[in-house]
Amino acid sequence: MALKDLLVYLDETPGSLGRLSLAADLARRHRSRLTALYVREWTPAQLAQRRTAELAGRPMSDVRQLDQTVEASIDSCEGRLRTELQRLADDHGLDVEWRSVAGDPLDVLPQHARHADLSILDVNTPATSTAAGYRFSEEMLFVAGRPVLFVPAVTNLRTLGRHIAIAWNSSRAAARSLHDALPLIEQADEITVLTVNGADFIDRHGALPLPELIAHLGRHGVAAKSIEANGVPAGQIGEELQTRARALGADLLVAGAYGHSRLREILMGGVTRDLLSRMTLPIMMSY
Repeated sequence: MALKDLLVYLDETPGSLGRLSLAADLARRHRSRLTALYVREWTPAQLAQRRTAELAGRPMSDVRQLDQTVEASIDSCEGRLRTELQRLADDHGLDVEWRSVAGDPLDVLPQHARHADLSILDVNTPATSTAAGYRFSEEMLFVAGRPVLFVPAVTNLRTLGRHIAIAWNSSRAAARSLHDALPLIEQADEITVLTVNGADFIDRHGALPLPELIAHLGRHGVAAKSIEANGVPAGQIGEELQTRARALGADLLVAGAYGHSRLREILMGGVTRDLLSRMTLPIMMSY
């Protein structure tokens, strides 16, 4: 399956411009249609500022002025990003679409994501309606129904998916993410499979050894190499994966999203939450 439909989520956060550029690079190399979704929602900080003004008894004229200022900021950001999307389309011959929608990102984005092969968003995307203790990015993993690619708010990367590192432990979640990432993997210049404490997982679960995965990728025309790290403390696995991926020069890490609760799928596994909370390079996840 090829990547035919890419969706990049844009908002007022500073990382939107870089995220759009990375999404365009991916769309260019995969000849994908790129849809830019701009959600016109007030940020939690802007809403807090408005509530403060109301509680302080500020005149309604001041509150209306604040409303106008925020809306003008949203309009200005939309104009800049839309112009940049068109520039990228013209420069690289991309098939693009601009969508501007008002609403809560947690309501809006999943509906659009379900009509795309892959959605790209900031790991720190703000939203006002997330459940207590969970971030928007974490909730998206379980409600989108499609793979999600998270980009750090600050990154100096100029490419996405040229050198892919695959976090592998032979679990269901890792297998799901690897399968969903195959269109990216098959087109990458370099693939490295990273296992952390893989021997322990094999002993506990009877999983097949790493050469079986390398052979599977080879049948997809992918010449992957592998690196194994054992004896890593449980609380450092996420950091170890990213450190090794960065040292290799990878511009994308593919990892499984682990939900451990049957009653609440949104409950995150420790490695997943650690990867998202201390993310230093783009990570693609599926659930």
